[in-house]
Amino acid sequence: MTVRIVTDSACDLTDAEVTALGVEVVSLTIRFGSEEFVDRKELSTAEFYGKLATSTELPQTAAPAPGAFVDAFRALQADGADEIVCINLSAQLSATMQSAQNAAQACAGDLPVHVVDSRSITAGLGTLVARAADAARDGASSADVLALVHDLASRQRVYGTLDTLENLKKGGRIGGAQALLGSMLSIKPLLDLSSGAVAEAGKTRTRKKAFAWLRDQLLANAPFENLNVMHGFAPDVDEFLALLSSEVDLSTVRVGPIGAVIGTHGGPRVMGLAFHRTRP
Repeated sequence: MTVRIVTDSACDLTDAEVTALGVEVVSLTIRFGSEEFVDRKELSTAEFYGKLATSTELPQTAAPAPGAFVDAFRALQADGADEIVCINLSAQLSATMQSAQNAAQACAGDLPVHVVDSRSITAGLGTLVARAADAARDGASSADVLALVHDLASRQRVYGTLDTLENLKKGGRIGGAQALLGSMLSIKPLLDLSSGAVAEAGKTRTRKKAFAWLRDQLLANAPFENLNVMHGFAPDVDEFLALLSSEVDLSTVRVGPIGAVIGTHGGPRVMGLAFHRTRP
């Protein structure tokens, strides 16, 4: 039985990684006012952050239609897949998984599709997809792939810090005066997304202290594996990596940009970590 993997564009795997892994990526859409773009296909990550910098309104994201998942499932079936495992952006943050479930039901007559909630975002989701694709390529059954993904998801930790309150202002979550005061005080919100939902873990007054907090979360969860550093085109990512260098072999760390789906909410220069504890 040949098992293949499908995911969505919140995984933030590069095009080269997607090709090498042999996975299908179903894109969400990004809307700037009346302009709508298919993520990754009509709007690159660099183009997204360029538009974000000049937009007065917070862009919106929309889940793919079930038909887009059906097309992805059928494409893999035509390529020889007997079963599909579809790993999606946290169901607490998006309706994407629901679309995938509807598509799975539409294919149920002749193609088994197993839809999984990653309970994660960006590189956290991407790591689950990559590990699942590797296992499937090595001949793992769908049951084995599902067991692997559930195990990794249970040990996953995701932390982040925002560099600007501007997106919270644009999204109406805080007022203009509050955003201005927060910016004057250089407040950096600290976030824990390990459960698949966004939980505020505190705030600090400087970027340096925010980086130290991220490092401390990593060390508090040691030993760990599959460490990712993800960022919203942050010019100081090397400074953060230098902070980790005394504790981590940087050659083992995957570093990459946060795409439009999560960047819409995190904003420019957001910095985050995704990794797995090596024990529950």
